[in-house]
Formats: sequence, C-alpha cells, structure tokens
Amino acid sequence: MKAEIDELTGPQDRERASYLAQKQFFGKWDAQLDACHSGPKWLGDPPVAKMICEALRYRDGKEYILEAYCVMPNHAHLVCTPLSDETGIIPISKIMHSLKGYTARKANLLLGGTGAFWQHESYDHVVRDEAELGRFVKYVLENPIRAGLAAQWVYCRANY
Repeated sequence: MKAEIDELTGPQDRERASYLAQKQFFGKWDAQLDACHSGPKWLGDPPVAKMICEALRYRDGKEYILEAYCVMPNHAHLVCTPLSDETGIIPISKIMHSLKGYTARKANLLLGGTGAFWQHESYDHVVRDEAELGRFVKYVLENPIRAGLAAQWVYCRANY
C-alpha cells in the first residue's frame, strides 16, 4: 500500500500532508489543554509559575536561546533554539529532561507533593523559517487570551 501512495504523491506532497496533520493535531491538543476542565492546575500557583519562568530564563544562553515561553495553569510552552556544546547541538530531549527534572523537584517542594509532576512526553516541532518562528511566538504569547485568562497574564515573555 505504501508503494502505491508513493506513486500517487511525491515526497514534497507527503511532507506537506504530514506537516498539516501534525499542525491540526497540535491545535486540537492545545485547545483541550486551554479548556483546563480536568487534571491538576499546579502551574497556576504563582510561586510554582514564577519558579518555572526563572528556570526557563536561567537556561537562556546556556542550553538554548530563549525565543518565547508561556506558563499556563496546566501546561507550558517553550520556543527556543538549542545551542551547541562539546558534542554538538544539544538535543531537545536532553534540554527537556533537565528542565522537567529540576522544575518537578522544586514544584513538589513548593506544593508539598511527591511523585510525577510533568507528563513523560513533550510535544516538539522544528521551526522551518523566520515566518514560522514569528507565528509560534505569537501563538505562545496569545495562549492566555485564547484560554480566557487575563490579557495581563504575567507568566509569558518573548525575546524574539
């Protein structure tokens, strides 16, 4: 069946279809997160949100170039450009593992909790050009407004 599909569409068509499907999935997933109907809302606790913002800013210039972020009550967005170390470009998986581990420990201390804090997986996307980067930054900064939070939501920032 795959060979038949390959004959009907070229590599660019398949890549574009995959990109559009991924974009649609992300939009639906993010809309569900923004609705915030169930699950923990630990990130809405000001000391926790501030700590996460500080952790994101601390890594700016060390592990990545921070383009934008937004900490929502039940999820966070990070737009960054990974930097290089002695082994090459720092993998996003390594950055996220470090960031999630540190912030989970600190958040559990702040909240008096234990155990898992973040979901195991993260959704990531490669930004292809400056125009797309601008759209992502705008999307991240407007996330609180779309979610019905105050337009002055303080847990967002862009360096872009």
